[in-house]
Amino acid sequence: MLMHVINVGHDVLKANDKLAKKNKEKLDKNGVLAINFMGAIGSGKTTLIERTITELGKKYRIAVIAGDVIADMDAGRIAKLGVTTIPVNTGRECHLDAKLVEKALKSLDLKNIDILLMENVGNLICPADYQLGEHLRVVVVSVTEGDDIVLKHPVIFKSTDIAIIHKKDLAEAVFASTEKMEADVRHLNSEIPVLKTSIHDAESMNQWFSTISSFADERKKD
Repeated sequence: MLMHVINVGHDVLKANDKLAKKNKEKLDKNGVLAINFMGAIGSGKTTLIERTITELGKKYRIAVIAGDVIADMDAGRIAKLGVTTIPVNTGRECHLDAKLVEKALKSLDLKNIDILLMENVGNLICPADYQLGEHLRVVVVSVTEGDDIVLKHPVIFKSTDIAIIHKKDLAEAVFASTEKMEADVRHLNSEIPVLKTSIHDAESMNQWFSTISSFADERKKD
């Protein structure tokens, strides 16, 4: 019997990457810095995004694409901060993809946006393979997930631009080592910045704000 093997996954990813490239070109044309936030449920992505808006919204025009499987609770939280927020329900899919982002971009006035924050669906597996057209891929992990969380998800850390070890103030309480987590990140990807943050530690948050500001200011120069 003659069998034909069709690599559907490869074809899907190839088509997604092609569309992601178009998304990025559209964002570049309008001078928008797009950041893809990835992380598991409970890692603190939404709170980190809220704090970023509160602080950097004083200087930059910010909009948000909030991805979730069925609900728009996170989108509702973010919208209360007064920024344009597009909720994107992915249905059965456990990640945002370039097609969903393309559709969301049509609802945004990109000429009046400096930074676009894209909150991906809460997990550390599916989003790793799907480019959205972003300029920065940020992975957020919390110490409450255990200090072996990084090595359990190597793919996403190998393809990210910034790693955030969040809720560092809780590390001792949950018997986690932020030093181990940072070492694991650097083992997988020695080139990326690793930030240890807590919303209760102003210095660590300011380091995060400064990091994003530097990228946004560089975009303005371009």
